[in-house]
This record gives sequence, C-alpha cells and structure tokens, in this order.
Amino acid sequence: MEHDLSRVVDALPGLVWTALPDGRTDYLNQRWCDYTGLTLSQACDFGWYAAIHPDDLEGLLATWRASVASGQPGEAEARLRRHDGVCRWFRFSTAPLLDADGRATKWVGINTEIEDRKQAEEQLRVSEHRFRSIIDGLPANLMLMTPEGVFADGNRQMMEYFGTPFEELRALPVDAKIHPDDRPELMRRWGHSIATGEDCDTEARFLRADGEYHWFRTLGVPLREDDGRIAMWHLLQMNIDDRKQAEVLLAGEKLVLEMVATGQPMAGILDALCGLVEDTISGGYCSIVLIDAHAARLKHGAAPSLPKSFITSIVGRPVTVESGPCAMAVHDGRQVIAPDLSKEARWADDWLPMAMAHGLRSCWSIPIPACPGRVLGAIAIYYDQPKTPTAADQAVIEQIVHIASIAIERAQSDAALKRSEAFLAETRRLSSTGGLSKRMSTGEITWSDEIYRMFEFEPGVPVTLDLIMTRVHPDDAFTFKDMLDAQQLGNDYIHEYRLLMPDGATKYLYVVASAGRDQDGELEYIAAVQDVTPRRLSEEALTKARSELARVARVSSLGALTASIAHEVNQPLSGIITNADTCMMMLDADPPDVRGARETVRRTIRDGNRAAEVIARLRALFTNKDAQLETMDLSAVAREVIALAMSELQRNHVVVRYEFANDLPSVTGDRVQLQQVILNLLLNASDAMSGIDDRPRQIVVRTERDAGDAVRLSVEDAGAGFGPDVADRLFDAFYTTKTGGMGIGLSVSRSIIASHRGRLWAIPNDGPGATFSFSIPPRPKGAVDAGRQGVTATPAASDPGRSFSNSVSKR
Repeated sequence: MEHDLSRVVDALPGLVWTALPDGRTDYLNQRWCDYTGLTLSQACDFGWYAAIHPDDLEGLLATWRASVASGQPGEAEARLRRHDGVCRWFRFSTAPLLDADGRATKWVGINTEIEDRKQAEEQLRVSEHRFRSIIDGLPANLMLMTPEGVFADGNRQMMEYFGTPFEELRALPVDAKIHPDDRPELMRRWGHSIATGEDCDTEARFLRADGEYHWFRTLGVPLREDDGRIAMWHLLQMNIDDRKQAEVLLAGEKLVLEMVATGQPMAGILDALCGLVEDTISGGYCSIVLIDAHAARLKHGAAPSLPKSFITSIVGRPVTVESGPCAMAVHDGRQVIAPDLSKEARWADDWLPMAMAHGLRSCWSIPIPACPGRVLGAIAIYYDQPKTPTAADQAVIEQIVHIASIAIERAQSDAALKRSEAFLAETRRLSSTGGLSKRMSTGEITWSDEIYRMFEFEPGVPVTLDLIMTRVHPDDAFTFKDMLDAQQLGNDYIHEYRLLMPDGATKYLYVVASAGRDQDGELEYIAAVQDVTPRRLSEEALTKARSELARVARVSSLGALTASIAHEVNQPLSGIITNADTCMMMLDADPPDVRGARETVRRTIRDGNRAAEVIARLRALFTNKDAQLETMDLSAVAREVIALAMSELQRNHVVVRYEFANDLPSVTGDRVQLQQVILNLLLNASDAMSGIDDRPRQIVVRTERDAGDAVRLSVEDAGAGFGPDVADRLFDAFYTTKTGGMGIGLSVSRSIIASHRGRLWAIPNDGPGATFSFSIPPRPKGAVDAGRQGVTATPAASDPGRSFSNSVSKR
C-alpha cells in the first residue's frame, strides 16, 4: 500500500515534498529529485536550500515561517534551479498535516512551475510600462473616467498641469478645475455624453497649478465591453490656448481695422485695443498714451479699466526718462519693464508713489513704433501684483503693438486726410474751384459738385458735351471745340472760356488740364476748373480805372507842354500865313509869277500837313480811347516825343542828346501809351534839374538791346538824383518828390510797361542825377500788326470776351 502511494505521489504533475515545522524536509518525490538533480539524501533536512535561487530564499523562508506560525496553508513564489543550472519560477503551496489533537505535526508541499505565467506577467509589465511611458509622454492631458463620469486616473502631464495629488483630485467635484464662465456649457455637454454614450467634444478653460486658466479642447470617447456596456471613458485634453489667443488677436485686429476703415473715432479704436490686450493677457489693466504734435508731452489715448485719477495724472507729462515708464518707453524707443514697483527706484519722486497709491504693483510699457525713428505713443499693462512677462506674454505684446501701430498710424493718416479733404473742399468752395475727369476712350465725364454749381445743373445729372455746349458762350463755341480737338493729342493744356447762363449772366472759367493714363492704360484728363468771374470783372474795372488814370496823367502833362504845343502849332501856321502873303504878291505882279505862286502854295500845303500831324499826335496823346497794338521802332517813337516836348525842354534850358542804337528789333505795343511813358520820363528829368545852376542841364535818351533781344530805353538826367530811402517808393501810387505833383506818373508808367510784359526801374548815376529805364520784349515772330493774339497792352486793350476765349495753349 505504501509503495503504491509512493508511486502515485511520484506520478503527480508537481514536485511534492514534506517537511517538519522547523523546515527540515523528510521526503521529496522523485520528480523533485529529477528536476533539481539532487539525491534524496542531499536534499533532506536543509539541503533543499541549494536548489533555491539565492535572491528568493529569504523571502521564501519568511513566507514559510508565517504559515507555520499561523498554522494555515500558504503560498509563495520563488525560482528553483533545474539540474542543468537554469532557474525557473515555481509556486510553492503548503498545507499542514494535523494529528488527532489538531496540531500540525508535518507540512506537505507541492511546487508547480509558473515560468510561462511569470514571463507573460513580465511581458505585460514591460508592455504596461512602455504604454505608461507613452501616455505620460503625450503633450496632452489624458484622463480615465468611470462610466458615471467620476475621475479614475490620469497621465503624468495631467497631474503636473493641475498640481493636485491623485487622491485629492479624485475627491474633488468633476467641475472644480473648470473656469466658472465655461462650466455650465461644458457640464451640460458632458452630462449628455454620460447619458447617451455619445462622444464628447468641448472647449473650455481649466485651472493650472499656478492659478492661470488655459484653453483646452476635450475629446471624450467611451471604452465598451463586449456586450456594449461602457467600461471606461477616455478623455484627451489638448492645449489650444495659443490657438484661442490667436483667434482673439485675429478677431480683435479685424474689429480694430474695421473701426479704422469705417472712420470710427480714435477714442473708440484705442478703447478696443485696450480691450483686446485685457482679453488676451488675463489679469492686467491696459492703457494707451499718445504723444502731442511736437513729440514733447504725453496725451491720453485710452484706459477703460483704470481710475480716472490715475489717467489724469499721466496726461501732459513731458517725454523724459524721469516722467514714468510710459514716457521713458517713448523717449528711449524701447520696452520698459517694472516687475515689482515696491522694489523700484526709478520715478520715485512723482510717478511711482502715485501708481502705488492706486494699488498698482507692476507695469510693462512698450513703445508703439511707426516709421523708423518715430514713435506714436506707448501701451502700458498694469497688474495689482508683482509680475514679469513670460515668453508667451512677450509674443502677445509684439502682436498687439504691431496691430496698434497699424491702427493708430492708419487712423491718424485717415484723420489727416479727412482734415485735408475738408480744407480742400472749403478751399474749392471759397475759390470757386472744381475738378473733373474725362476718359477719352469712352467720352465719360465726371464732375465735382462745385462744377455742377458753376454750370447751374442739378448735381448727378449725366454730363455730356451736348449738355456743356448749352452753357458755352456762342462767341467761344469755336475755340471750345478747338480745345476738344486738342485733347486728342494727349497734351496738358490751359483754356479759358465763358458761359452764358439762362438769365443772361456771363461767367468766366479758367481750366488747367493734365493728361494721364487710367487703370486700363487709356488716355484720361484730370482738370481743375475755376470760376474767375469776380476776378475778371474786377480786372475789367481795374483796367478801366487805370485807363482813366493814364488819361488823367496825360492831360496833367498838357499844362507843362503848353509852350511846346504852341510852338509846334504856331510854327507851321506862321509859315502858312507868310506863304499866303507871298503867293498873293506873286499873283498881283504884272505879269503874275504863276510858277512862284505854285511853289508857294506847295509850301503852304506842307506846313498845313505839318500842323495837322501835330494836332493828330496831340489828339492821340490826350484822347480817351482803347489801346491799339502795332509794331513800331522804339527809337522813332522816342524821337516823336522829344520833338513834341522840345520847346518845353529848351525853355527850361535843357539840352537833349540822342544815343539811339541801330538795327534794334521792332516791338509790339500801344504807341500812345509808350509815348506817354517816354514823355513822363522826359518831363520828370527836366523837373529834376529845375534848380540846377552849377552844371549843364542835360538829358541823354538812349536805346539799346537788352537781355533776350528785348529793347531798352533809358532817360538819364543830371539832377539831384534820389537816396536809397526813397528808391523803393518811387513807383508807388501818389508818392511824389515834386511840389504840386500828384504822384501818379511813374505808377501809371510802370503799369503800362508791365502790361507790355516789360519792366521799369530807376538807378542813381555814379555822378549827379539818376537814370530811369524800361525794357520790353521784341515783336513775336509771326505777329500781326494790331492783332488780338499777341500781348495785350493792358487788360482793357482788347475786347474782353474775344481775348478771354482764345487761350488754348500747351504747357
């Protein structure tokens, strides 16, 4: 029976042994001996220790002693060395053998190989470790939640973000770390997923360990059992704070730029910028200061969240490093960071105590740059606790400053443009100037409102050439059409024409047009049109007054020329009388001297013609009539005047010497007006020498070429001359150095010469006396005598309508 039992034990699929309570073995089955390679005698007592892995023996014995002490079955795991030296894992299971009294007299044990299970467990452990390393290395928070939505586990990233111990985190309400503003919506959606088993996708802010909230996108996916029941929820949280910040910045930038584009007030734009800063950098208060036009002082921009008393204390501060961080940032053109105002030594005299009194404890001031070397102002961010900007803060600040620079510079440019447009519109209104464009390819004409007012058409009425021609003065229609033909050449031009209004009134328009190309490369004219009617009427009135004044000046010289006139008239009259007497004597002779009488009659006719010419010149000089343009020799004109005034000059003991140049170019002008100027200069020269007795009273009349082929006439006297104190006043109206003089001669003379496109001036001689000269341009090539297209002697020298309209010219 015992033999059979031994055979049964040896056949068991395990290593069987028995041992006494002290650990000494007294039996080991054959399988045990075969596996370990130890004989029964070697393994009995404590010899079995040799088959146990040294690292596992102490733990195995401790478990054995505990089982013996408790009298209860026990289990342990240890590695058993095989006969070939390889150690493999076994489970040691023991149970007590009790006597009749229930005492354990012996322990029976069986060792079951668990090497495969151990290897599987090790592989699982390695796999779990690898998986945990991957999970913990994810740049996202991973949470495991129970089917009821209770926190169960999380990865290292999540634990570090929340900074709360695991057990404490499990004890917190599930919404404890969610931003209060985001909590209701997130919990509503999470509750819906718990109830329906649907995936959850939400965005909300979660509290970080340092007290800052960051935006996360949370994706919740259920893990289901084979039967479909939810075993666990996997929640993946991805930090989207940068994206949200970019969205806020983009939305803020869009809002600000829309405000700029729609012409919103600068104050509203700056308030929006401050709001953008406060929404992006949490916990701060933003202000914006600008600088005045002289870049010398700060002025308020915006500060929606700061006390007014603090704002007013900043406004007007000089832009210096001592005035505060904003002024320093503007002055130096660099960022000024004051992370802890309680430890700050700068600005201690003024700004710092004021800022501390308002509860501010840190300040970051950043200049707002424009073009290189120019600063628009500064953005300041204040905190009620010490704070240093992080790299993320600096990135946001750079973006905000960039947006602010664009917005402020654009707003200021738009404001300046609006002011300029308002000034231009008012200037156009005051100067009666409008603008137009004409596209030559289509004939499309666009007018400003001012031109509609000039033509007295309803604003917005389509402009056509036919419509314009209904207002063009009939006398100017041909020249207006000439202007239209000239437009085809693509040259800039100037044109003047008149309008005849329905009420019969006449308007005078002055057009300056510039040719260019439109966006399609087609010829386009841009023109400025000015209503010069008031100026034109004033010029005509002035011309009339000047003509009257010139005539008065001529008449006033009549008294001075009385002796000369009498001499010039009496001399041919005396000749006529003498010749008549002689003729009668010859006819009374016997026989009559007919040949002599005929010759005497010819001399009588000659003297009569001479008297008629003198009277004609006098009438031309003193008659009030419009100027007549003609081509003339200036030296010949001077001779005529000298001859007329010679008797008066001789009466004053004045000697006249001529120095007339040969081959001078002809000049175009009004002969009578030029004679008046020369006569005035001669009489003035004679008067200037009336008190001279110590030297000859001599006048030199000289003609010569001047610069640009102009012709100069000079009258040089030997009188008292003039001093530098009166040189600038000689040609002023009503200024005179003569007793009884009216002071209009030289003023009128200068106006006449100016109307001939010339100039009149005076210089003192090196010796006694002075020289008065005038210079006028030569006759234009191709000019026609008495024509209307050359220089007009005065604004009234030709018909105002005809001369006004005929003025198309290239520029």
